[in-house]
Order: sequence, then C-alpha cells, then structure tokens
Amino acid sequence: QVRLVESGGGLVQAGGSLRLSCAASGRAITSITMGWFRQAPGKEREFVAAIWGSGATYYWASVKGRFTISTDNAKNTMYLQMNSLKPEDTALYYCAADLASRRYNIHMAEGYDSWGQGTQVTVSS
Repeated sequence: QVRLVESGGGLVQAGGSLRLSCAASGRAITSITMGWFRQAPGKEREFVAAIWGSGATYYWASVKGRFTISTDNAKNTMYLQMNSLKPEDTALYYCAADLASRRYNIHMAEGYDSWGQGTQVTVSS
C-alpha cells in the first residue's frame, strides 16, 4: 500500500496558477504510475493527468497545454503545475497510485489502488 498526502490547494483568480504536491510513502513512485483526479460538487470524479515511472505523461483534453504533471523522485513526490486556471477547474483534487502501472485506460479511477485525502482548488471569476 502507498500513503499519499496532497497539499498546495487554495483560492486563486481566473488566469492564475497553483502547484499541487502529492507526497508518497511506502513505495518508490518510479515503480508505479501516479495520477491526478478532481471532483467538483455534484459531478463525478474526473481524470486530470497521469505519469508513469518512465516519465511518460498523459493529460485529459480539458487541461492539456495548461497543466503539467511531474515528479521529484528524490523526494518521492508528484506535482501538478496548473496555469491559466479557469472557474471550471474548481474542484477537490486527489492524487492516486496505480501499483500495477497499467499501460492502458489510465484515465479510469477503478484501476488506482491508493488515494490521498484531496486538496481544494477554487478559481474565482
């Protein structure tokens, strides 16, 4: 099992930036796939981005070009740099770990084994 702790959420104006962090313990993130999801009130959990141990990344269309997922392997920490934020980005953001490191369907939440508690991102217009 992997323990995940998110941080970095907050309130920002539209067009602004935030960087979320996800500190992992119990397993080296280079050996697993890590992902970010978000859930807005009244909506289903939505995939945001994922990063494999190789460094390969995958983004959902709604954030591609604005968000960047990365890792600091020495710190065993994943990041999500969010630029050009929009009010529709407002949500509770979760990090997750896929211990099997799937090659396909990485956007599906069912394949992730461990989840953080979430960090709130609010974008005002």
